[in-house]
Amino acid sequence: MRRHVVLVGLPGSGKSTVSPLLAQRLGAPLHDVDAMLVRRMQMPVHRIFAEHGETRFRQLEREAMEAVFAADAGVIAPGGGWAAQPGAVEAAKPRAFVVYLRTLVTTAARRAAEGELRPLLAGEDMFERMRQLLAEREPFYRMAHAEIKNDPPKTAAQAADEVAALARQHAGW
Repeated sequence: MRRHVVLVGLPGSGKSTVSPLLAQRLGAPLHDVDAMLVRRMQMPVHRIFAEHGETRFRQLEREAMEAVFAADAGVIAPGGGWAAQPGAVEAAKPRAFVVYLRTLVTTAARRAAEGELRPLLAGEDMFERMRQLLAEREPFYRMAHAEIKNDPPKTAAQAADEVAALARQHAGW
């Protein structure tokens, strides 16, 4: 039986880049949780944080994840903080194959700086904040079923190939 594949990791670990490639390789639907929340709330993530707070954002995120878990198996890309919420990974593991996209802090910070505004990284030393996030979140990320390293020179396509191989082996794809 096919199970969802959930990618976890720091902001900038490659979840949003690898997930569509992975979904394509598996012929699976893609569920980008932040994009779902942006559509639902009709505002970007940083505004959801600013206007509603992190607690409300995490509640919306949990609701979106539950809706996705109830749907046909697919590729799920939650935000970087989802996995660090108490009980999130443990609750996901029976329903999904969870893969940690592990990156160096320097890689994650560089990628995050190039992307859209991330509320928990705004206005701070990006490298130092990323180090703090890794210290706080890595114990949760390491609860994943598997992990792959996703730093250059590895491309997003190569990372997607690695995760697809794991999904075929462990998640029924």
